[in-house]
Amino acid sequence: MTLEPTRLPVSHPAGQYDVLVGADLLPNLAELAHLRGPIALITDSHVGPLHAHRLGEVACTVTIPAGEQNKTLATVQTIYDQLLAAGIDRQATVVALGGGVVGDVAGFVAATYLRGVDFVQCPTSLLAMVDASVGGKTGVDLPQGKNLVGAFKQPTAVLADITTLHTLPPEEFAAGMAEVVKHGLINNPELFGRLESGEWRFSNQSPIANLQSLVAAAIAVKRDVVQEDPFEQGRRATLNLGHTFGHAIEQVSGYRIRHGEGVALGLVAAAHLSARLEYGDPALQGRIEAVLRAQGLPTRIPAAYKPAPIYAAMFTDKKKAAGRLRFILLRDVGDVFIVGDVAEKDVLATLTAVQSQENSSLQ
Repeated sequence: MTLEPTRLPVSHPAGQYDVLVGADLLPNLAELAHLRGPIALITDSHVGPLHAHRLGEVACTVTIPAGEQNKTLATVQTIYDQLLAAGIDRQATVVALGGGVVGDVAGFVAATYLRGVDFVQCPTSLLAMVDASVGGKTGVDLPQGKNLVGAFKQPTAVLADITTLHTLPPEEFAAGMAEVVKHGLINNPELFGRLESGEWRFSNQSPIANLQSLVAAAIAVKRDVVQEDPFEQGRRATLNLGHTFGHAIEQVSGYRIRHGEGVALGLVAAAHLSARLEYGDPALQGRIEAVLRAQGLPTRIPAAYKPAPIYAAMFTDKKKAAGRLRFILLRDVGDVFIVGDVAEKDVLATLTAVQSQENSSLQ
C-alpha cells in the first residue's frame, strides 16, 4: 500500500502554502505544486545528477558547485546570467532542488530576479527538509559571516520527497538530525523523548514510513513557530537555539565543520551556559549529549578551534542586537528563552568547558 503524503499547511502574512512530506513526489512536481508556467531549476553538482531527471520537463537548469563556500553573491550573479540567457521571465517558477545551500541561494534569486518570481522548494537533505525549506528566510554568505545578505521569500509549495534521503551520505543525514534534536528541545518534548529513549533510531536507509513520520514531526515544530512570528520579531528567534555558537564554530573552522555538526556543538554549549547561569538543570547537558552521540554527532569542539576566535566570530552574527550577542538558552526540554546580555567570561568559560582536550577530529 502506498503511503499518502503528509500535508502541513503553512500560513504567512501574504497567504498560505503546503509542505508535502512523502515518497516519490518529484515526478509529480508540476501537479502537486500547481505550476502553470515554465520551470527554472536550480540545483548543485551533487544533487543534480541524482535527481534532476525525475522532475520531467524544465525550461532551464542551472547547476551550481556544491558546498557552503559557493553560497555567495558571485554564485547569484552567475545564476542571473543563465536565467537571462534562457529567457526566463516573470511567468516562470524557480525550483530549488538540493540541500540548504541550494534552497537559500535559489530563494534569494527568486526574491530578487525581475523583482521577484514564484519559488518552490524541493529539499533533498534532512537538514533542508526540517529547517531551511520552511519559513521563507533566504540568503547568502559574506566573508565576514553567514547569511548576512538575504530576503524573506515565501515558497508557493515545499515538496519534501523523502526517497532522496536514501542517496544522502550518512554523515549528512546525521547533520540533519541535529536540527531534529533542536526542534524537539524547542517545542516537542515527545519528539526529544522518543529520540532519547532509543525508540526512534534513524539512518538514511530507514523505512519510508519512519522517515516520513520523523520529517513531518520536525517540520511541524518549525511551522508552528514561524506562523506565530514570520519576520523573526520575537519567538522565531528561539529556532536559533545552538546557532550563535554553531555558526561561529563553523566560521572559525573554515566550514570544515558541517552546519549540523556546528548546531550539535552549539546545543551542548547552550545547555552548559544555561546551567552555568543557573537557568537550567546541569543534567540536561548530559541528556543532550547522549542523544547527539546516538545520532553520530559531535559533542566537543575540536581543540584546534580556540575559545577566543570563536567568541570573536560570534560578533559577525546577524542575530546580535545593539552590538550585544543574543543566546537562546534552556530551562528544560520544551522551555527555551532569549538572553541578550551574557558576560564574556561566561561565554568563554562555556567554550573552554565543551572543548575537546585532544588534537583530533570531531568527537
